[in-house]
Amino acid sequence: MKHERSTFSNRIGFVLAAAGSAVGLGNIWRFPYLAAQYGGGMFLLVYLILAVTFGFALMITEIAIGRKTKLSCIGAYQKLSKKFGFLGWIASAIPIIIVPYYCVIGGWVTKYFVDFLTGQGSQIAKDADNYFNTFITVGDSGIFQNPMLWFVIYVLAAAAVVLFGVEKGIEKVSRIMMPILVVLSIIVAVFSLSMPDALEGLKYYLLPDFSNFSPMTVLAAMGQLFYSMSLAMGIMITYGSYMKKEDNLERSVGQIEIFDTGIAFIAGLMIIPAVFAFSGGDESALSAGPGLMFVTLPKVFGEMKLGQVVGTVFFLLVMFAALTSSISLMETVVSIVQDKLHWGRKKSTLVITAGILLLGTLSCLGYGPLASVQILGKAFLDFFDFMSNSVLMPIVAFLTCILIGFIVGTKTISDEVKLSGNFKREKLFIVMIKWVAPICIIAILASSIAEGMGLFHF
Repeated sequence: MKHERSTFSNRIGFVLAAAGSAVGLGNIWRFPYLAAQYGGGMFLLVYLILAVTFGFALMITEIAIGRKTKLSCIGAYQKLSKKFGFLGWIASAIPIIIVPYYCVIGGWVTKYFVDFLTGQGSQIAKDADNYFNTFITVGDSGIFQNPMLWFVIYVLAAAAVVLFGVEKGIEKVSRIMMPILVVLSIIVAVFSLSMPDALEGLKYYLLPDFSNFSPMTVLAAMGQLFYSMSLAMGIMITYGSYMKKEDNLERSVGQIEIFDTGIAFIAGLMIIPAVFAFSGGDESALSAGPGLMFVTLPKVFGEMKLGQVVGTVFFLLVMFAALTSSISLMETVVSIVQDKLHWGRKKSTLVITAGILLLGTLSCLGYGPLASVQILGKAFLDFFDFMSNSVLMPIVAFLTCILIGFIVGTKTISDEVKLSGNFKREKLFIVMIKWVAPICIIAILASSIAEGMGLFHF
């Protein structure tokens, strides 16, 4: 039975939902620690330039493909070119791999939010390293200290939104969460900047020092764009398929860019000055990966006046950011199932939720009971992250550039964009998709695989 294609009610609904997808953990914790590691203001400048060129070209391509075909990624690529139909299957595998382990991290964030909300923030700050390690390794027998509980709660919350559909679920939640997320981000940033010695961190973050520039700065910034803008994983194609033909496509992409880059920028204001002040200017304190959020920041909140309140607000906004991204990932998989198997939304969502709970259990217990089981020397969560973000996403992005640039032609995308208005950045789009982006993506793929294999630290 063929189901009627869902749509967003209007362009603002689409923009907020797509921005909600783009704004996630990559913005809140990955962007700040990469900015600190690769030159602060220099990284910020490079990232902004790439966002309005490289990122713009890839995003408008994916959204236009979705709106043109009105299909999720498998059907969309097949409709554009039968020879490239396989690309849709690779793209569809990415959210299937990502969403289970992403929900595990979302469960961690939810746990910390509840901890700070119930007044345990100062207790966590006293022994943040041990607290986090004990939690993820299932080292405490208490039910509320078990990561599986928080993982399940988080997955069910995301599934409930997807179950309600595009307009009544995803769009409605995005309209509420995104403005709140912006306000909460600004509040935490103001508190962070008010800390003693935060000014030095602010200078490091905002003022470019060209002596800090290197090819790795560019590669790190390009890699971050994939994380940050939800590129090359079928999400923007899926959301584009829900977009109405009369809604201005180029303007929508520009607004998504502003939302996504703006939140990443504010996240830097929240984290870099505060950690600089706490660590006495030690940049290594910002290069802690997941530990930045779950170990370093609780210590910072412990040193703040009203740290308990600020910590609660911070983890609430991170939970919102993670949840909007998880919803978009889940929706992408549900859309694929609906298109290929012609199931209804309820059946598709319930089956996908069960699959996420099953597969996510490997990542959830991968640092504890299943720690002895590793793939390529990596725990399950790290392996899934490596395969999806470092290998499959660059491959999908590269082949999409080849498909649009040299097989079906850039005119296919340009004509779709022009249905709803002028295409002001058309020349930039053509140059990026045909020549610049493919070269950059190959560089990202090579460096990411080399890092993943331990050949150098990215």
